[in-house]
Amino acid sequence: MAEKQKKYEKPKNRRGTILRLGSYLMQYKYWVLLALALTVGSNLLALMGPMLSGYAIDAIELGVGNVDFARVFYYAGLMVVFYLASSVLSYLIAVLMIHISRKVVYKMRQDVFTRLLELPVGYFDTHQTGDIISRISYDIDTVNTSLANDLVQILTTLITVIGAFAMMIVISPRLVLIFAFTVPLSAVLTKLITQKTRPLFRLRSRKLGELNGFVEEMISGQKTLKAYHQEENTIKKFDGQNEEAVEAYYRAEYYGSVVGPTVNFINNLSLTLVSVFGALLYLAGQMRIGSISSFILYSRKFSGPINEAANIMSELQSALAAAERVFNMIDEPTETLDREGAVELKTVKGDVSLEKVSFGYTKDQVIIKDLSLHAASGKLVAIVGPTGAGKTTLINLLMRFYDVESGHIYVDNHEIRDVTRCSLRKAYAMVLQDTWLFQGTVFENIAYGKQGATIEEVTAAAKAAKIHPYIMRLPQGYDTVLTDEGTNISKGQKQLLTIARAMLLDAPMLILDEATSNVDTRTEQQIQQAMRKLMEHKTCFVIAHRLSTIQNADVILVVNHGEIVEQGTHGELMEKKGFYHQLYRAQFE
Repeated sequence: MAEKQKKYEKPKNRRGTILRLGSYLMQYKYWVLLALALTVGSNLLALMGPMLSGYAIDAIELGVGNVDFARVFYYAGLMVVFYLASSVLSYLIAVLMIHISRKVVYKMRQDVFTRLLELPVGYFDTHQTGDIISRISYDIDTVNTSLANDLVQILTTLITVIGAFAMMIVISPRLVLIFAFTVPLSAVLTKLITQKTRPLFRLRSRKLGELNGFVEEMISGQKTLKAYHQEENTIKKFDGQNEEAVEAYYRAEYYGSVVGPTVNFINNLSLTLVSVFGALLYLAGQMRIGSISSFILYSRKFSGPINEAANIMSELQSALAAAERVFNMIDEPTETLDREGAVELKTVKGDVSLEKVSFGYTKDQVIIKDLSLHAASGKLVAIVGPTGAGKTTLINLLMRFYDVESGHIYVDNHEIRDVTRCSLRKAYAMVLQDTWLFQGTVFENIAYGKQGATIEEVTAAAKAAKIHPYIMRLPQGYDTVLTDEGTNISKGQKQLLTIARAMLLDAPMLILDEATSNVDTRTEQQIQQAMRKLMEHKTCFVIAHRLSTIQNADVILVVNHGEIVEQGTHGELMEKKGFYHQLYRAQFE
């Protein structure tokens, strides 16, 4: 664990992250330039105040008691005008930066979501859903807050510090020498502290992502958790994850909060020295009281923004760490592009062949070894075998969710790597064991894969899938809105809806991966009969554990340890009394 953490805490490409954020801002460069102009104007107006204050003080003759009230009121009035104008511009800047940050965050979220849809299936097999959601929501929100607030603060700091420093040089170059000691001291301490806090903020983002992933996992598995009485064990695991996240958060905030008080102490030290040496210069007759007052006010304007900048360092570190995580996701490699000259599959007959295919998700664990098979056009091909035999992996290869390591897969004599992924996947309709429904009407869920589907077509597909009677009993029939993931209907009904969706899709090939595991055997047989009628001249791949449901298949492929050990019809395989015969007897005897 220590090794992992050490590796994680190596310095990241902070400069690259800043430039990347800058490229998003530059998409709205005119708005940014306007914000910059307003910031310059606002701070220059505010910088006039101390100078005018000094002029007003010098209108008083010390020791004599004479006061030129006209000059005092004149300079005081100018101060009010300048400060009021500065405040108005500051308000406009705040509104403008909220507008810019909203646009940047919208574009960033759009880029992340677009990249998610382009990522290979393997990415989602190896990354927690909660961590992915954390990057889209929490991390981008952190960047949004930083852009809306911290960016203006940095610009304000820069302009104010430069302006105040220039005015102090004009007033008294000798007093400015004090800052030759205090500013480098402040800079060195800030750098030392931020070097320690930067990896802590990256660790904080990672731990929060892991905690979100764990919580998402536990919420989705509530029934299993309760069925196995794992509440106490899960609470202990959560407490561990929660403690790590809180500890990472605490350490980042603790060390980040040290910067502000440290810099504040140095700034107060500067003010003390300015007051002492300014008094000495006044006694020597080399400075006026008004000039000393202006210098002190400018010194506060000089050191104050530095202190504020130090206070937002922790927020900047957090924003950069969050931005890195977002950009890392955007930079994830997409699915390999189609080969140059790849053709589109058209008028697909559905003749599928595998020749000496080998594949493993990792190099040291080969799942499918030297597998060859042929699925003739319009045939129902059943794939059976024990768990882990490679059945679902075979489907992943047919759909090109993964590419084979060796061998070839052909559809209508086209090597699938020589055709476009889009046209290949459109040639299949798929129903998985893990059903997926979105929040929308029943009609929209069934018609999901076919644009412009009519109610008649949807109804025909629902009838074939044996779900039409249930739909008609719903309050609004086909217009009934299903909640997210279809939680207001049973698992069996969800599977029937997804089967109806696959039936409606005008695809020449169909894949059913344990698609009827949540329906009873009688309904499954009815569905198979209906599907055979609807899918005439279409190739159908069925992965099934219940062997009674695939007895009428044209060919049954028996897979074990990544190889086809037997193939034939149900009757032929039973006569052989081989591996299929053992599986069948294990189920029914």
